[in-house]
Amino acid sequence: MAKIILKFKETALQEIPLEKERVTIGRKAENDIPIDNMSVSGLHAQILKEGDSFFVEDLGSLNGTFLNGRKVTKNELFRDDTILIGLHTLEFVSDKIRPAEDKKAFAVRGHSMDETVVIDPKDQKKILDSRDKEKPEPLGGFFVLEGSTEHRDYELKERVSSIGKESGSAIRLKGFFAPKVAALVNRRKEGYFITPSGDKPLKINGKELNRRYDLKDGDIVEVAGLKLQFYVKED
Repeated sequence: MAKIILKFKETALQEIPLEKERVTIGRKAENDIPIDNMSVSGLHAQILKEGDSFFVEDLGSLNGTFLNGRKVTKNELFRDDTILIGLHTLEFVSDKIRPAEDKKAFAVRGHSMDETVVIDPKDQKKILDSRDKEKPEPLGGFFVLEGSTEHRDYELKERVSSIGKESGSAIRLKGFFAPKVAALVNRRKEGYFITPSGDKPLKINGKELNRRYDLKDGDIVEVAGLKLQFYVKED
């Protein structure tokens, strides 16, 4: 079965089987694949199943949808194709191989995560103006209640913070069997949310969850041998 692997930089966040005729991608939470990033439009793009083929289609997004480094409107997907939306990549996994005559026209070109997407000056001003009007994002983090970590208090300032053994994790796990990435915490103007990574669920206030959860002040999170309490700092 065809699927999408959603990644942020080199970290795999989620695997999404393409079982539906239409899979939407965008910043709004109601999308099938939500991506919380200001460079992503509310309803940014979609993946369509047409017969035995899959297509990626841009939905008039501000910053565009890129397939193998090229800006596209609607294109068929083949095995190992990479879609770039904002700072996230979506790898297409399928048995269908791109035809040889199409490979030259659609050769994979490197597209660095740190490259700047070119935005029309008028649109750039609109984005900056809208950001100025937005309320400040909340600032929060975790107290470590149980488990072995380097610190007991972690303030999470980044847009995306990981919990895992991988180098660069905001909360670094210890131990040989600790997962590289156990969970990801996103910060946005509405608050924080946490998403499990891999096949192991999280426990939130004693209840197992295998999907995204919007964190509230005082929530108890159990992940990979750690027991954490989420907090939000007062203004």
